[in-house]
Amino acid sequence: MSKQWTTEQLNKFTNADDMHVSHFYADGKTYGTPTWVWTVVVDHNLYVRAYNGQNSRWYQSAMVQQAGKIKLTGKGFETKFIDAAGNNELDLKISSAYQAKYKDSPYLPPMLKKGPVNATVKILPR
Repeated sequence: MSKQWTTEQLNKFTNADDMHVSHFYADGKTYGTPTWVWTVVVDHNLYVRAYNGQNSRWYQSAMVQQAGKIKLTGKGFETKFIDAAGNNELDLKISSAYQAKYKDSPYLPPMLKKGPVNATVKILPR
């Protein structure tokens, strides 16, 4: 069974706006440059979307390597990345969570478009 985030961690993640994701490079050992991304918690899981969709470098590497690390709420976590796009019900829940959390941001509308929605990633601890 996969590791899961604790309820306490998810509660902290829900309001946090400071996540940086670092994928592994092709060698599977070297971390890429941290990229700031928006996070939401839906159904007791942590999700992110790539602003530039599947063309985003961190997204591409995350999908190939399926592992890396994040920094969130001031702490670092070794993580695995799972493609979470393509489930319409989940996509809608994640979009609703983005709208609730980032409603005042001018960057919100692009995050609800097809490109970022198709680059939705579930993040689990390793």
